[in-house]
Amino acid sequence: MRTNIVLTLTGTDRTGIVEDITKLLLGLGGNVETSRMARLGGEFAILMLVSMPDGRLADLDESIRNLTSQGVKVTTSRTGQTYAEGHAGWLPYQIEVLGADHEGIIHEISRTLSQCGINIESMDTATTRSPNSGAPLFSMIALVAVPPSMPGRDWEAALEEVRHRQNVDIKVSAPAKK
Repeated sequence: MRTNIVLTLTGTDRTGIVEDITKLLLGLGGNVETSRMARLGGEFAILMLVSMPDGRLADLDESIRNLTSQGVKVTTSRTGQTYAEGHAGWLPYQIEVLGADHEGIIHEISRTLSQCGINIESMDTATTRSPNSGAPLFSMIALVAVPPSMPGRDWEAALEEVRHRQNVDIKVSAPAKK
């Protein structure tokens, strides 16, 4: 039997950090099912869904202790039923946001979605500089799941209000097929 584990790791960015963690997992018979990795400031962050043989979980715990003794922060959590399995029929949408960066954009959008009963499946945000003025620009792409009981796409009207209050562009579409 195999168990799915969510593994998070943060540590000082350095060459080889991804190789080290994937080598460790491979050596234990683990498989990275899904992952997100990024350098954030001077830290490197990894978020992974890992499938592990049940008999190797104790070995994973021991290997993690070795990593933490090197100053890396690691957490693991066993997962149960996937969100998709528990929420059959929910409808996927992609939300893109662009505009001048300022505080509160992510909070306002996430609060609005939460109040509508919409689940955020993933969200990627970035701040870049405008090529003309150098002003900070905000961008976000989120994949969300909308309950099938929600009539029509009324929730988009709530996002339209956010668009006006936050002075950003918001585009809602069906997610791109992979």
